[in-house]
Amino acid sequence: MAEVSEIKAAARNEFGKGSARATRREGRVPCIIYGEKDDPQAITVEDKELWMHVRKGQFLNTIYTLDIDGKAQRVIPREIQLHPVRDVPLHVDFLRLGEGATVTVEVPVNFLNEEESPGLKRGGVLNIVRHTIELRCLAEAIPEGLSADLAGLDIGDSLHVSAISFPDGVELTIADRDFTVATVVGRMAEVVDEVEEEDLEGEELEGEEGEDVEGEGEDGDEKTEADE
Repeated sequence: MAEVSEIKAAARNEFGKGSARATRREGRVPCIIYGEKDDPQAITVEDKELWMHVRKGQFLNTIYTLDIDGKAQRVIPREIQLHPVRDVPLHVDFLRLGEGATVTVEVPVNFLNEEESPGLKRGGVLNIVRHTIELRCLAEAIPEGLSADLAGLDIGDSLHVSAISFPDGVELTIADRDFTVATVVGRMAEVVDEVEEEDLEGEELEGEEGEDVEGEGEDGDEKTEADE
């Protein structure tokens, strides 16, 4: 179920790049709240407190109660902008959540029972196609993760989304096909393919070199005949 955390915030009356830079120099992060047919509201939050929540993981899947100068507002982060070098938050967009609000989120997939997969026990490799799956559900019902059971999977087998159980009220955003979540591939097959590719490349290079040498020989013969 979705975790609800609280973040202290303050209203922001000034806008623009200059104001945003000044806000960051004060140790705060400029943010915006939108949605629920209300006007957007500019706020700021303390950078250290925000960074603490981001580092916990699942930031974009967590419901927060923003305490804006003593007034509570329930939100969920929709987008976070990070510094390109220092990787700290520069700006966050929050979506207001009214009663019974539905949200679209990407939930991580947890792979279980690797030790019960014959393919992995024989040296195969788990090839994860989707680390997360996009879902639509009530804000109060966001799953923390989805469980994918690898038991019984052999080399060459695939695990599809239909093999994963979802909580009640949770819907897939991609509902028109049974897409692949992970496959078990053979490590030795990958090595053989790489060796065969290298051998083919080597044969092509040898063929090209042989053609050059043969051409030089023909030129040499022509010169000898002319001298005679």
